[in-house]
Amino acid sequence: MGDWSLDPLQLAPIVMVGVAYGVRARTLERRGNPVPRWKIALFALGLLLLLASVVSPIAQLGEERFSFHMVQHILLGDLAPLALLAGLNGPLLRPLLALPPLQALRVLVHPLVALPIWVANLYLWHLPFAYTAAIDNGFVHAIEHLSFFTAGVIMWAPVVEVLPGPAWFGSAAKLGYIVVVRLVETVLANVFLWSGEVFYDPYASVGLSDQAAAGAIMMIEGSLVTIAAFAWLFLRMFAEGERRQELLEAGGDPRTVERAVRYGRADRLS
Repeated sequence: MGDWSLDPLQLAPIVMVGVAYGVRARTLERRGNPVPRWKIALFALGLLLLLASVVSPIAQLGEERFSFHMVQHILLGDLAPLALLAGLNGPLLRPLLALPPLQALRVLVHPLVALPIWVANLYLWHLPFAYTAAIDNGFVHAIEHLSFFTAGVIMWAPVVEVLPGPAWFGSAAKLGYIVVVRLVETVLANVFLWSGEVFYDPYASVGLSDQAAAGAIMMIEGSLVTIAAFAWLFLRMFAEGERRQELLEAGGDPRTVERAVRYGRADRLS
């Protein structure tokens, strides 16, 4: 089995993000606007998943087997971004959103922008020349990991919707978005699962069985996340429909009601 890696260059950014989150959450609590405990727990889970991806034995084993490298990329580019985003809200992000550069980057989380960026990143890095370069060169490997994490944040941001999205991108549209994401991922997973040749020379020694295992891991993880996301969105659609109807029957303005229900402010409106 592999060893744990306590590289300060990998640990420091994760620790800094955790400390910044804790300080901001404490500030909001003192102001009477506490962050829900479940959000804090999800953010902490996201940090733990990031740590697992870069300092646990998974990272070292990923140098030897494609299947473990796939696990690392799933943690880094899918599960950790989802958990971190789910642990955020508007008040937590307000100081960052006031910075002009971040205001300019908000266009990246528009669903019609985020999805192509994520697809391009996923497929480009899995081309043999790019993937092999990342394995052989530490600097390229770091860029690859940063790209997977950033693309994962961009891809999940429209679904979690910490920031207000387009009016048309409601729960039903999010379902369609997730379907497209998983179809794109499933195509790549099937290539690894059923191919008759090894794509990446550094993993030639472990053969096709390890490559097929990587494809299976990719497909299983995507299926489980999709099922969970669908369950959440269906429950949300049902709850929003009931709350929307109550407020409309009470004489609420349709546009105001729609936004209040969508962003969890229905209680304030009522």
